[in-house]
Amino acid sequence: MNEVTIVADYGNLCGEGPLWDAEDGVLYWTDCVGLKFYRFQPAANRHELLKQGLEINGFARDVSGAFVITNNSGIWFWDGRDEPRLVAEEVEGAKCQMNDCIADPRGRLFAGSWFYDPGMPDYPLGKLISVDLSGKARVVDEGIHLANGLAFSPQCSTLYFTDSAARRIYAYDYHVESGTVRNRRTLVQVPTTEGLPDGLTVDSEGFLWSAQWYGSCVVRYDPDGRVERRIATPAKQTSSVAFGGPELMDLYITSAGKSEPMPIMPPGYDPDSGCFGGPLFHLKSEVPGKLEFKTKLAAPMV
Repeated sequence: MNEVTIVADYGNLCGEGPLWDAEDGVLYWTDCVGLKFYRFQPAANRHELLKQGLEINGFARDVSGAFVITNNSGIWFWDGRDEPRLVAEEVEGAKCQMNDCIADPRGRLFAGSWFYDPGMPDYPLGKLISVDLSGKARVVDEGIHLANGLAFSPQCSTLYFTDSAARRIYAYDYHVESGTVRNRRTLVQVPTTEGLPDGLTVDSEGFLWSAQWYGSCVVRYDPDGRVERRIATPAKQTSSVAFGGPELMDLYITSAGKSEPMPIMPPGYDPDSGCFGGPLFHLKSEVPGKLEFKTKLAAPMV
């Protein structure tokens, strides 16, 4: 592995959701706390702020060229220019307070809701929600404390889903044609002495790459959940990862510059000093990633 370098430094309060668009040859990422959305064009070595004032916690590219975005007030369809249009703010009586999301091979969207609040002992648990091609949302699983990274195995027979507060990466059996999940099990249980598992991606060999918030690292796990390697980063709050580049050999890593102390911090973690993050980082990988899918959602009527 080569060294981790800085691609862009906008001082992101909470950089998240890096996503490579192979068709356009660009990487998108968001600052979900700073309400900013960015684009990086590696061929021109150019990065820019595309939008500000819009909360984007997670997003997927749609085949129409638009984006499907998730945030604390719902799931939205956004053409990249005008105001986003609502897809769902509630599903089966539960508020769509959403975090990360991902498109599946048929163009559906999967996203996790979260309500984690350490100051409230009885906060409601989040859900795993899917949105079909017509825009209809449904709950496919529940019992999630702090929904985070999602990823599919290379054959799309397994869906991975991160619960940061529980320190778990779950695996589900996934049926592509029906879009159903079953047999949730804990693939990775991160020790309390380490950071929290956050954003997630999978490479072409089926290994998982998990950014570790509070952990200053990205961890690569084999398909059985064993640690294969640990890559140190300069940021204590390393937030998410994505493969990109023409050969998918470039690993992009987001980070968060605003310290977010929580009771589930590892013992001895210092939330008051050090480099928490803010830049978008890059690492040249020895293993290629795999392309993410695009949604095929019908644009909602105005």
